Amino acid sequence: MNYKVGIVSLGCAKNQVDAEMLLFTLKNKGFTIVNDPADADAVIVNTCGFIESAKQESIDEIIELGKLKQEGTIKAIIVTGCLAERYQSELTKQLYEVDAAIGIGANSMIADVVLKVLEGNKVKLFPEKNKLPLEGGRVISTPPYTAYLKIAEGCDNCCTYCAIPLIRGHFRSRQPDDVIKEAEMLAKRGVKELNVIAQDTTRYGEDLFGEPYLAKLLKRLCQIDGFKWIRVLYCYPDRITDELIDTMANEEKIVNYIDIPLQHCNGEVLKNMNRHGDRESLTRLLNKIKAKIPDVVIRTTFICGFPGETDEQFEELAEFAADMRFQRLGCFPYSREEDTKAAQMPNQIDEDIKQKRAEIIMEHQQSVMADYCEGLVGKDIEVLVEGYDRLAECYFGRTYADAPEVDGCVFFTCGENKPKAGDFIKVKINDYTGCDPVGEAVLQ
Repeated sequence: MNYKVGIVSLGCAKNQVDAEMLLFTLKNKGFTIVNDPADADAVIVNTCGFIESAKQESIDEIIELGKLKQEGTIKAIIVTGCLAERYQSELTKQLYEVDAAIGIGANSMIADVVLKVLEGNKVKLFPEKNKLPLEGGRVISTPPYTAYLKIAEGCDNCCTYCAIPLIRGHFRSRQPDDVIKEAEMLAKRGVKELNVIAQDTTRYGEDLFGEPYLAKLLKRLCQIDGFKWIRVLYCYPDRITDELIDTMANEEKIVNYIDIPLQHCNGEVLKNMNRHGDRESLTRLLNKIKAKIPDVVIRTTFICGFPGETDEQFEELAEFAADMRFQRLGCFPYSREEDTKAAQMPNQIDEDIKQKRAEIIMEHQQSVMADYCEGLVGKDIEVLVEGYDRLAECYFGRTYADAPEVDGCVFFTCGENKPKAGDFIKVKINDYTGCDPVGEAVLQ
């Protein structure tokens, strides 16, 4: 029988790549892939389990699919990804809708799992995490002009607030030749924007060569014909070397954008997070990047309300954010995650205080973003066209300063020449709405 399978992938881009590999395995085994879960015989939920809100989103999705199963629309629900890996024993006990719960190490066995559940069996399968394949084909789920390239799996940073090392296992780099081979395949398929990802991209190669290898990998990626933009995400501040900064500054294809989740700036709070540095050292790093890379856009994230964070330490964080004027910033209240060291720390902070602190920083960030957009007015900027918004009756796209999914976009009108998704065009900015620039295409 030709079974139809759908997949719902939640969480980060790294999880999305895992989902694409699952789809390739299923397609290769003769399953039909459908976009709408309601059209499927079996639905795979590739879950996120990073923080409480992500876990709840995964659970809500499973419950909604359970209603389709109860109606007889779909026959089976399979749960994989971080939530399944993290809550191996609880998942099937607490969510009766689930027919199979499998860990990330079982991803290569997904075809057999689907067959078993469609035959009426319940499956629980949790091999070692390091059995998650680093290599394999993908069914690309992003628009054809953009794609993610995952260069490593797992994490060894062991930040005290984070469960990722428990869920995903030790850091494992892919071999450079394998990464390049996949990148060449993506370029041949028409990908113009390549987004390089891992739990910590800057650790890439240390386990293979005993030293950072990201800069060398990026130079090789830049030699591949077809890519116009190469973007580096998830950089750890301690491992941003001069070689990496110089590579980003000198290679034309690498966009002037770097994602560095700093999490805090106070030395004591960072130490309690099992991270390094302080406000002075981080300021020095950021100023070095700004000096060497013209028009660089820096994205970061902060955690406020970490256990023991005093009013003075939070004020230092708020001042640091105001001084640095990050063009892209997300601030989140600390999420107390079970089985992490931070969850056991004394002086846990009240939820209302955590939320208020996050709001204070994000309110200020609105003015920073408004100033950034104001500075674009009157300028011609390059935009990667993504589509046409029928409601707004204009086109939209992204600049080098906008990573897919997480940042904003540019809205613009056109004359007679209608651009296609994936085209690069010049747009003259004449206004902005919220945090999104607005303009009109420049005739070329």
